Amino acid sequence: MESDRFRRLLDAPAPFASVYFDDSHDTQDAAAQLDLKWRALREQLEQQGADESVTAEIGQAVMDLPAPVGRSGRAVVASAEGVLFNEHLIRPTAETVVRVSELPYIVPILELGFYFPDYLSVVVDHAGADITTHINGTLRSETVDGGGYPVHKASGAETAGYSDPQLRTDEAAGKSMCAVADRVSEHADDAGIDLIFVVGEVRSRSDLLATLPERMRDRVIPLHVGARHSGHDHDEVQRAIKAGLVKRRLNVIDNAAERFTAEIGRQSGLATEGLGAVCSALRQGAVDTMIIGDGLDDLTVVADEDLTTVAPNADVLSEQGAAPAKTLRADEVLPLLAISVGASLVRTDERIAPADGVGAVLRYAPTLQPPVP
Repeated sequence: MESDRFRRLLDAPAPFASVYFDDSHDTQDAAAQLDLKWRALREQLEQQGADESVTAEIGQAVMDLPAPVGRSGRAVVASAEGVLFNEHLIRPTAETVVRVSELPYIVPILELGFYFPDYLSVVVDHAGADITTHINGTLRSETVDGGGYPVHKASGAETAGYSDPQLRTDEAAGKSMCAVADRVSEHADDAGIDLIFVVGEVRSRSDLLATLPERMRDRVIPLHVGARHSGHDHDEVQRAIKAGLVKRRLNVIDNAAERFTAEIGRQSGLATEGLGAVCSALRQGAVDTMIIGDGLDDLTVVADEDLTTVAPNADVLSEQGAAPAKTLRADEVLPLLAISVGASLVRTDERIAPADGVGAVLRYAPTLQPPVP
Protein backbone atom coordinates (compact mmCIF):
# COMPACT_ATOMS: atom_id res chain seq x y z
CA MET A 1 0.00 0.00 0.00
CA GLU A 2 1.30 3.44 -0.88
CA SER A 3 2.10 5.37 2.29
CA ASP A 4 0.86 8.79 1.15
CA ARG A 5 -2.51 8.37 2.85
CA PHE A 6 -0.74 8.05 6.20
CA ARG A 7 1.63 11.02 5.87
CA ARG A 8 -0.60 13.28 8.00
CA LEU A 9 0.35 11.09 10.95
CA LEU A 10 3.91 12.45 10.76
CA ASP A 11 2.81 15.96 11.77
CA ALA A 12 0.06 15.03 14.21
CA PRO A 13 0.84 15.65 17.89
CA ALA A 14 1.12 12.85 20.44
CA PRO A 15 -0.34 11.09 22.27
CA PHE A 16 -2.37 8.86 19.97
CA ALA A 17 -5.33 6.60 20.60
CA SER A 18 -5.79 3.65 18.24
CA VAL A 19 -9.01 1.63 18.46
CA TYR A 20 -10.03 -1.47 16.48
CA PHE A 21 -13.21 -3.42 17.15
CA ASP A 22 -16.01 -5.53 15.66
CA ASP A 23 -18.45 -3.14 13.99
CA SER A 24 -20.66 -5.76 12.30
CA HIS A 25 -24.22 -4.72 11.53
CA ASP A 26 -25.81 -8.10 10.96
CA THR A 27 -28.32 -8.40 13.81
CA GLN A 28 -31.52 -6.56 14.72
CA ASP A 29 -29.96 -5.14 17.87
CA ALA A 30 -26.75 -3.99 16.12
CA ALA A 31 -27.29 -0.33 17.15
CA ALA A 32 -27.70 -1.29 20.81
CA GLN A 33 -24.65 -3.55 20.57
CA LEU A 34 -22.59 -0.66 19.19
CA ASP A 35 -23.54 1.45 22.19
CA LEU A 36 -22.42 -1.30 24.57
CA LYS A 37 -19.16 -1.76 22.64
CA TRP A 38 -18.42 1.93 22.85
CA ARG A 39 -18.92 1.94 26.62
CA ALA A 40 -16.34 -0.83 26.96
CA LEU A 41 -13.95 0.96 24.60
CA ARG A 42 -14.33 4.24 26.48
CA GLU A 43 -13.54 2.50 29.76
CA GLN A 44 -10.33 1.07 28.29
CA LEU A 45 -9.33 4.45 26.88
CA GLU A 46 -9.86 6.08 30.25
CA GLN A 47 -7.88 3.35 32.02
CA GLN A 48 -4.96 3.96 29.65
CA GLY A 49 -5.00 7.69 30.32
CA ALA A 50 -6.62 9.04 27.15
CA ASP A 51 -7.52 12.71 27.39
CA GLU A 52 -11.22 13.34 27.98
CA SER A 53 -11.57 15.52 24.87
CA VAL A 54 -9.93 12.88 22.65
CA THR A 55 -12.15 10.17 24.10
CA ALA A 56 -15.21 12.30 23.37
CA GLU A 57 -14.16 12.82 19.74
CA ILE A 58 -13.51 9.10 19.29
CA GLY A 59 -16.97 8.39 20.71
CA GLN A 60 -18.57 10.78 18.25
CA ALA A 61 -16.63 9.18 15.40
CA VAL A 62 -17.71 5.70 16.47
CA MET A 63 -21.38 6.67 16.52
CA ASP A 64 -21.49 8.98 13.49
CA LEU A 65 -20.03 6.75 10.76
CA PRO A 66 -22.85 5.19 8.68
CA ALA A 67 -23.49 1.58 9.62
CA PRO A 68 -21.84 -1.06 7.44
CA VAL A 69 -23.74 -3.83 5.69
CA GLY A 70 -23.15 -7.18 7.38
CA ARG A 71 -19.87 -8.22 8.93
CA SER A 72 -17.32 -5.45 9.37
CA GLY A 73 -14.54 -4.10 11.53
CA ARG A 74 -13.78 -0.52 12.50
CA ALA A 75 -10.60 1.49 12.79
CA VAL A 76 -10.40 4.80 14.67
CA VAL A 77 -7.06 6.57 15.10
CA ALA A 78 -6.92 9.91 16.88
CA SER A 79 -4.19 12.31 17.95
CA ALA A 80 -4.22 14.98 20.64
CA GLU A 81 -5.94 17.27 18.10
CA GLY A 82 -8.73 14.91 17.01
CA VAL A 83 -9.69 11.95 14.84
CA LEU A 84 -7.40 11.18 11.89
CA PHE A 85 -8.88 7.90 10.63
CA ASN A 86 -12.41 6.59 11.08
CA GLU A 87 -13.22 3.82 8.65
CA HIS A 88 -14.66 0.38 8.19
CA LEU A 89 -12.45 -2.68 7.78
CA ILE A 90 -12.99 -5.66 5.51
CA ARG A 91 -13.58 -7.76 8.63
CA PRO A 92 -13.03 -7.32 12.36
CA THR A 93 -9.61 -7.74 13.89
CA ALA A 94 -9.09 -11.02 15.74
CA GLU A 95 -9.64 -9.20 19.02
CA THR A 96 -10.49 -5.68 20.16
CA VAL A 97 -7.46 -3.39 20.25
CA VAL A 98 -7.24 -0.21 22.33
CA ARG A 99 -3.90 1.58 22.57
CA VAL A 100 -2.99 4.97 24.00
CA SER A 101 0.59 5.59 22.97
CA GLU A 102 3.15 8.12 21.84
CA LEU A 103 2.73 6.76 18.29
CA PRO A 104 -0.25 5.61 16.23
CA TYR A 105 -0.87 1.93 15.47
CA ILE A 106 -1.88 1.33 11.84
CA VAL A 107 -1.00 -2.31 11.09
CA PRO A 108 -4.68 -3.45 11.15
CA ILE A 109 -5.52 -0.79 8.55
CA LEU A 110 -2.72 -2.11 6.35
CA GLU A 111 -4.13 -5.61 6.68
CA LEU A 112 -7.89 -5.03 6.61
CA GLY A 113 -8.58 -1.49 5.45
CA PHE A 114 -10.65 -0.63 2.41
CA TYR A 115 -8.07 1.31 0.46
CA PHE A 116 -9.60 3.20 -2.45
CA PRO A 117 -6.94 4.88 -4.55
CA ASP A 118 -7.99 7.54 -7.02
CA TYR A 119 -9.51 5.98 -10.12
CA LEU A 120 -11.65 6.54 -13.20
CA SER A 121 -14.81 4.64 -14.03
CA VAL A 122 -15.79 4.69 -17.69
CA VAL A 123 -19.11 3.39 -19.00
CA VAL A 124 -18.59 3.29 -22.74
CA ASP A 125 -20.30 2.45 -26.02
CA HIS A 126 -19.66 3.57 -29.57
CA ALA A 127 -21.70 6.75 -29.11
CA GLY A 128 -19.59 8.02 -26.23
CA ALA A 129 -19.07 7.45 -22.54
CA ASP A 130 -20.00 8.46 -19.01
CA ILE A 131 -16.75 9.18 -17.17
CA THR A 132 -16.52 9.56 -13.40
CA THR A 133 -13.39 10.59 -11.56
CA HIS A 134 -12.98 9.32 -7.99
CA ILE A 135 -10.35 11.57 -6.39
CA ASN A 136 -9.83 11.80 -2.63
CA GLY A 137 -13.33 10.44 -2.12
CA THR A 138 -14.92 13.13 -4.35
CA LEU A 139 -16.86 12.06 -7.45
CA ARG A 140 -17.20 14.17 -10.59
CA SER A 141 -19.03 12.88 -13.66
CA GLU A 142 -19.30 13.97 -17.26
CA THR A 143 -20.64 12.62 -20.52
CA VAL A 144 -18.41 12.55 -23.59
CA ASP A 145 -20.01 12.54 -27.04
CA GLY A 146 -17.74 12.41 -30.03
CA GLY A 147 -20.34 14.16 -32.14
CA GLY A 148 -20.08 11.60 -34.89
CA TYR A 149 -23.57 10.26 -35.59
CA PRO A 150 -25.06 7.95 -36.71
CA VAL A 151 -23.25 5.29 -34.72
CA HIS A 152 -25.67 2.51 -35.69
CA LYS A 153 -26.09 1.35 -39.24
CA ALA A 154 -29.51 2.35 -40.62
CA SER A 155 -31.73 -0.41 -41.96
CA GLY A 156 -34.13 0.00 -44.87
CA ALA A 157 -34.20 1.56 -48.31
CA GLU A 158 -33.87 5.18 -47.20
CA THR A 159 -30.12 5.01 -47.60
CA ALA A 160 -30.31 4.43 -51.32
CA GLY A 161 -28.31 6.94 -53.34
CA TYR A 162 -25.95 7.80 -50.52
CA SER A 163 -22.50 6.52 -49.81
CA ASP A 164 -22.10 3.25 -47.91
CA PRO A 165 -23.78 3.78 -44.51
CA GLN A 166 -21.48 1.19 -42.91
CA LEU A 167 -18.46 3.39 -43.68
CA ARG A 168 -20.17 6.46 -42.20
CA THR A 169 -21.21 4.42 -39.17
CA ASP A 170 -17.69 3.12 -38.58
CA GLU A 171 -16.23 6.60 -39.04
CA ALA A 172 -18.68 8.12 -36.56
CA ALA A 173 -18.05 5.40 -34.00
CA GLY A 174 -14.32 5.85 -34.46
CA LYS A 175 -14.59 9.60 -33.81
CA SER A 176 -16.60 8.99 -30.67
CA MET A 177 -14.12 6.44 -29.38
CA CYS A 178 -11.21 8.79 -30.04
CA ALA A 179 -12.98 11.55 -28.12
CA VAL A 180 -13.55 9.19 -25.19
CA ALA A 181 -9.94 7.97 -25.23
CA ASP A 182 -8.63 11.54 -25.34
CA ARG A 183 -10.74 12.58 -22.36
CA VAL A 184 -9.84 9.49 -20.33
CA SER A 185 -6.16 10.17 -21.01
CA GLU A 186 -6.51 13.81 -19.95
CA HIS A 187 -8.13 12.88 -16.65
CA ALA A 188 -5.60 10.14 -15.93
CA ASP A 189 -2.62 12.38 -16.71
CA ASP A 190 -3.92 15.47 -14.90
CA ALA A 191 -4.71 13.59 -11.67
CA GLY A 192 -1.97 10.96 -11.87
CA ILE A 193 -4.54 8.15 -11.91
CA ASP A 194 -3.29 4.61 -12.37
CA LEU A 195 -6.61 2.73 -12.31
CA ILE A 196 -9.27 2.89 -15.01
CA PHE A 197 -12.34 0.66 -14.66
CA VAL A 198 -14.27 0.19 -17.91
CA VAL A 199 -17.89 -0.96 -18.24
CA GLY A 200 -19.44 -1.74 -21.64
CA GLU A 201 -20.16 -4.49 -24.08
CA VAL A 202 -17.15 -6.44 -25.24
CA ARG A 203 -16.47 -4.63 -28.51
CA SER A 204 -16.77 -1.16 -26.95
CA ARG A 205 -14.32 -2.09 -24.21
CA SER A 206 -11.92 -3.62 -26.71
CA ASP A 207 -12.09 -0.63 -29.06
CA LEU A 208 -11.49 1.82 -26.23
CA LEU A 209 -8.48 -0.17 -25.07
CA ALA A 210 -7.09 -0.20 -28.61
CA THR A 211 -7.66 3.56 -28.98
CA LEU A 212 -6.03 4.58 -25.71
CA PRO A 213 -2.32 5.44 -25.79
CA GLU A 214 -0.20 2.38 -25.14
CA ARG A 215 1.10 3.83 -21.86
CA MET A 216 -2.51 3.83 -20.56
CA ARG A 217 -3.50 0.29 -21.44
CA ASP A 218 -1.99 -1.51 -18.47
CA ARG A 219 -4.06 0.73 -16.17
CA VAL A 220 -7.37 -0.55 -17.54
CA ILE A 221 -9.45 -3.14 -15.67
CA PRO A 222 -12.52 -4.29 -17.66
CA LEU A 223 -15.70 -5.01 -15.67
CA HIS A 224 -18.11 -7.58 -17.04
CA VAL A 225 -21.27 -6.06 -15.58
CA GLY A 226 -23.35 -4.85 -18.52
CA ALA A 227 -23.33 -2.12 -21.10
CA ARG A 228 -24.06 1.59 -21.32
CA HIS A 229 -27.79 2.43 -21.42
CA SER A 230 -28.62 -1.22 -20.76
CA GLY A 231 -29.82 -0.63 -17.23
CA HIS A 232 -26.65 -1.86 -15.55
CA ASP A 233 -26.96 -1.70 -11.80
CA HIS A 234 -24.85 0.96 -10.03
CA ASP A 235 -24.41 -1.20 -6.94
CA GLU A 236 -23.29 -4.09 -9.12
CA VAL A 237 -20.67 -1.86 -10.72
CA GLN A 238 -19.46 -0.70 -7.31
CA ARG A 239 -19.19 -4.30 -6.11
CA ALA A 240 -17.18 -5.15 -9.21
CA ILE A 241 -14.88 -2.18 -8.60
CA LYS A 242 -14.35 -3.24 -4.99
CA ALA A 243 -13.56 -6.77 -6.17
CA GLY A 244 -11.08 -5.32 -8.65
CA LEU A 245 -9.40 -3.26 -5.93
CA VAL A 246 -9.17 -6.29 -3.64
CA LYS A 247 -7.62 -8.30 -6.48
CA ARG A 248 -5.14 -5.52 -7.13
CA ARG A 249 -4.28 -5.43 -3.43
CA LEU A 250 -3.60 -9.16 -3.43
CA ASN A 251 -1.42 -8.71 -6.50
CA VAL A 252 0.59 -6.06 -4.63
CA ILE A 253 1.16 -8.53 -1.78
CA ASP A 254 2.09 -11.25 -4.27
CA ASN A 255 4.56 -8.99 -6.06
CA ALA A 256 6.16 -7.82 -2.82
CA ALA A 257 6.48 -11.40 -1.58
CA GLU A 258 7.99 -12.55 -4.88
CA ARG A 259 10.50 -9.67 -4.96
CA PHE A 260 11.46 -10.21 -1.34
CA THR A 261 11.88 -13.97 -1.72
CA ALA A 262 13.85 -13.62 -4.96
CA GLU A 263 16.26 -10.98 -3.62
CA ILE A 264 16.80 -12.84 -0.35
CA GLY A 265 17.42 -16.04 -2.32
CA ARG A 266 20.01 -14.53 -4.63
CA GLN A 267 21.62 -12.55 -1.77
CA SER A 268 21.64 -9.44 -3.90
CA GLY A 269 21.57 -7.02 -0.99
CA LEU A 270 18.28 -5.63 -2.29
CA ALA A 271 16.19 -7.24 0.44
CA THR A 272 16.69 -7.79 4.14
CA GLU A 273 14.84 -9.11 7.16
CA GLY A 274 14.95 -8.97 10.92
CA LEU A 275 14.63 -6.07 13.33
CA GLY A 276 18.27 -4.97 13.32
CA ALA A 277 18.73 -5.06 9.55
CA VAL A 278 15.44 -3.26 8.80
CA CYS A 279 16.20 -0.56 11.38
CA SER A 280 19.57 -0.04 9.69
CA ALA A 281 17.97 0.19 6.24
CA LEU A 282 15.42 2.71 7.55
CA ARG A 283 18.17 4.88 9.04
CA GLN A 284 19.80 5.02 5.60
CA GLY A 285 16.53 5.70 3.74
CA ALA A 286 17.01 2.54 1.68
CA VAL A 287 13.59 0.91 2.22
CA ASP A 288 11.37 0.76 -0.86
CA THR A 289 8.71 -1.60 0.56
CA MET A 290 8.35 -2.64 4.18
CA ILE A 291 6.83 -6.09 4.68
CA ILE A 292 5.12 -6.69 8.01
CA GLY A 293 4.42 -10.27 9.03
CA ASP A 294 3.52 -11.98 12.28
CA GLY A 295 5.56 -11.51 15.43
CA LEU A 296 6.43 -7.83 15.22
CA ASP A 297 3.82 -6.94 17.85
CA ASP A 298 5.90 -8.62 20.56
CA LEU A 299 9.06 -6.58 19.90
CA THR A 300 10.37 -3.18 20.95
CA VAL A 301 13.06 -0.84 19.63
CA VAL A 302 15.09 1.96 21.20
CA ALA A 303 15.08 5.48 19.79
CA ASP A 304 16.66 8.85 20.42
CA GLU A 305 14.63 11.77 21.75
CA ASP A 306 13.63 13.12 18.31
CA LEU A 307 12.93 9.70 16.81
CA THR A 308 15.51 10.22 14.08
CA THR A 309 17.43 7.02 14.87
CA VAL A 310 16.07 3.64 15.95
CA ALA A 311 17.80 0.39 16.78
CA PRO A 312 16.93 -2.97 18.27
CA ASN A 313 18.71 -2.12 21.55
CA ALA A 314 20.58 0.66 23.34
CA ASP A 315 24.04 -0.65 22.43
CA VAL A 316 23.37 -0.53 18.70
CA LEU A 317 21.80 2.92 19.02
CA SER A 318 24.87 4.19 20.87
CA GLU A 319 27.08 2.83 18.08
CA GLN A 320 25.15 5.14 15.76
CA GLY A 321 26.09 8.11 17.92
CA ALA A 322 22.60 8.54 19.38
CA ALA A 323 21.57 8.58 23.01
CA PRO A 324 18.87 6.07 24.00
CA ALA A 325 15.82 8.02 25.15
CA LYS A 326 12.72 5.96 24.37
CA THR A 327 11.65 2.34 24.19
CA LEU A 328 8.84 1.99 21.64
CA ARG A 329 6.71 -0.77 20.18
CA ALA A 330 8.23 -1.97 16.91
CA ASP A 331 4.82 -2.35 15.24
CA GLU A 332 4.13 1.35 15.85
CA VAL A 333 7.44 3.04 15.10
CA LEU A 334 8.69 1.01 12.10
CA PRO A 335 5.63 1.68 9.88
CA LEU A 336 5.82 5.37 10.80
CA LEU A 337 9.51 5.53 9.82
CA ALA A 338 8.72 3.74 6.56
CA ILE A 339 6.12 6.43 5.83
CA SER A 340 8.67 9.15 6.58
CA VAL A 341 11.07 7.80 3.90
CA GLY A 342 8.28 7.32 1.34
CA ALA A 343 8.30 3.53 1.43
CA SER A 344 5.28 1.39 0.61
CA LEU A 345 3.77 -0.79 3.34
CA VAL A 346 2.57 -4.36 2.95
CA ARG A 347 0.97 -6.54 5.61
CA THR A 348 1.72 -10.01 4.33
CA ASP A 349 0.04 -13.31 5.06
CA GLU A 350 1.34 -16.83 5.42
CA ARG A 351 3.10 -16.82 2.04
CA ILE A 352 6.26 -15.37 3.62
CA ALA A 353 7.51 -15.18 7.20
CA PRO A 354 10.35 -12.64 7.55
CA ALA A 355 12.59 -12.90 10.60
CA ASP A 356 11.19 -10.97 13.61
CA GLY A 357 8.04 -10.38 11.59
CA VAL A 358 9.57 -7.64 9.43
CA GLY A 359 11.41 -7.49 6.13
CA ALA A 360 12.09 -4.97 3.40
CA VAL A 361 12.70 -4.71 -0.30
CA LEU A 362 15.37 -2.07 -0.77
CA ARG A 363 16.03 0.73 -3.24
CA TYR A 364 19.75 0.01 -3.15
CA ALA A 365 22.09 -2.22 -1.21
CA PRO A 366 23.17 -0.20 1.84
CA THR A 367 25.67 -1.06 4.52
CA LEU A 368 23.44 -3.01 6.88
CA GLN A 369 23.86 -3.50 10.58
CA PRO A 370 23.83 -7.28 11.11
CA PRO A 371 20.91 -8.66 13.09
CA VAL A 372 21.44 -8.72 16.84
CA PRO A 373 20.98 -12.16 18.47
